[in-house]
Amino acid sequence: MAPLIMLVGSLLLFRLTGYVGWAYFDDWTTSLRFAVALMFLLTASAHWGKRRPDLIRMVPPAFPKPELLVTLTGWLEIIGAVGIVIPAVSPYAAVGLALLLAAMFPANVHAARRRLTLAGKPATPLLPRTLLQLVFLAAVLLAGFMK
Repeated sequence: MAPLIMLVGSLLLFRLTGYVGWAYFDDWTTSLRFAVALMFLLTASAHWGKRRPDLIRMVPPAFPKPELLVTLTGWLEIIGAVGIVIPAVSPYAAVGLALLLAAMFPANVHAARRRLTLAGKPATPLLPRTLLQLVFLAAVLLAGFMK
């Protein structure tokens, strides 16, 4: 839920700063790009923090080297977060982040089905997690392709 709160909260905050006079955020596209970036920086931070063991357990057994995959996806989230705020590469970053969301979704399915915990709390059930994933996917694609 924290990523959704970060996405929506920062989007509204950036837009509000644009509305009150900070011209850089005086449009929805820039505000959304930075909100998506903050969301991915937040999620990337879990790849090395105290939630790392939980993320490693989320990797389905069919995938080799879960520790490496968690590290790699964390770096890709950071790279995507940087890229999404650079207008010239934003569409490419959006495609990359969309593919990353799709690639990581099996870990969310695995966590929901096995009733794993994240930071001591149960993983989000599959239906709400799927809906969240669709919201994140829409935000990423809008951020990358909205003019």
